[in-house]
Amino acid sequence: MNWDEHIHVDPAILQGKPVVKGTRLSVEFILALFAAGWTQTQVLESYPNLTADSLQAVFAFAAETLREEPFVGIWKDRDDLSDATAWVRRLREQE
Repeated sequence: MNWDEHIHVDPAILQGKPVVKGTRLSVEFILALFAAGWTQTQVLESYPNLTADSLQAVFAFAAETLREEPFVGIWKDRDDLSDATAWVRRLREQE
């Protein structure tokens, strides 16, 4: 899947979040719909400007982004860390 035919990033649209081209629907928003249990049919019916190909591109973009970027993770108790440097140092100590 060549996701860049369907996904666009523009600093003037949603503060630069990746969106489906021709919409203001962010990749994050669409993924959240699926995470909340929406089906492809529900998404396509609710947002008729989307296509099955654009939804596939959302997942392809997310997969490629996660594959290429280091994953820092989400931690439960952030308050005990004063800054990101301390958190990274702690993470490396656990390796």
